Amino acid sequence: MSAAAEITGFVPDAENTRLLRDAFGRFATGVTIVTVAGEDGPVAITANSFSSLSLDPPLVLWSPDRKSRRFGHFAHATNYVIHVLAAEQADLCFGVSKDAWKLGEHDLEVNADGVPVIPGALARFDCTREATHDGGDHVIVVGRVDRCELRDGTPLVFYAGKTARIAQD
Repeated sequence: MSAAAEITGFVPDAENTRLLRDAFGRFATGVTIVTVAGEDGPVAITANSFSSLSLDPPLVLWSPDRKSRRFGHFAHATNYVIHVLAAEQADLCFGVSKDAWKLGEHDLEVNADGVPVIPGALARFDCTREATHDGGDHVIVVGRVDRCELRDGTPLVFYAGKTARIAQD
């Protein structure tokens, strides 16, 4: 650490949620889009709360925000697909973050459960909801991975409130 680096210490509370959000943002994450089949077509949400959980059984988790207008579509969905985005999918990431029905503009395939799938993702996890848990202002959704796809490529990364690319060796 350089001598010029300033450290900000604080106790998280309702008055400094921006600082806490900034601290959380210091952890670089991949970017995902989660899709479900909605009554009026595909519904999508951008999420960086994705994590692998277990190999046996194959489980993943992610956490939608209870305050999101999209929350009901995802918290109670039996089947959903998590797509790990490639660097070249940044425009899709931002489009979906602004519009839950953005994927309706695309000609998408659907998986065996009728859930829309986005082509070109680095990894795709077709999931069945296994459990949900309270997570404060979010819900932790645990899904059993029923099917998976992967390809090589450069990942889309989120760090300090912005997308970034990382180079592979």
